Amino acid sequence: MEPTTKKNIVIFASGSGSNAQRLLEHFEHHPAIRVAALFSNNPKAYALKRAETFHVPALLFSRDEFYNSDKVLEQVKSFNPDLIVLAGFLWLVPQNLLHAFPDKIINIHPALLPKYGGKGMHGINVHTAVLQAGEAQSGITIHRVNEEYDKGEFILQEFCPVHPEDTPEELAARVLQLEHKYLPEIVEKLLLEKK
Repeated sequence: MEPTTKKNIVIFASGSGSNAQRLLEHFEHHPAIRVAALFSNNPKAYALKRAETFHVPALLFSRDEFYNSDKVLEQVKSFNPDLIVLAGFLWLVPQNLLHAFPDKIINIHPALLPKYGGKGMHGINVHTAVLQAGEAQSGITIHRVNEEYDKGEFILQEFCPVHPEDTPEELAARVLQLEHKYLPEIVEKLLLEKK
């Protein structure tokens, strides 16, 4: 099959990029879907290196380029994405991208939204808050992206137990297993269902 007929994923990542890695691995030899590019706002993001390892274009952008110009939008458009996946991306998506790709941007959040979402609720902060609240379970939410942090329509929620003796790091590891299992599955499902 010619690569031009494949569905394109564009990933946005701000950090280590373990979810990006799972997507890169999952779709490396996929007959119908490929990761076309990875974008990051962080020059130190290990996600950039992960993309380069898979020979996927890795593009870096500044806050100014993201919010005050159409540079990032034009670059993203050049990859003709069928789906944009935020995989540990910490900035709010600007209107120009939301309008250009309606219902084509999804995010994975390491908690059961609507709880433990919003600005500042990322990484270890989320798991610390879940433990401090004494929750019996946590999990992941994969959702569509809109103008507000973590407020878009839910696509999937999966659960895992919270143990009373958990550290935030132990809970994070359990939640990450869910992320790594379900994110590639949901991306594949969304892309293959769309005719």
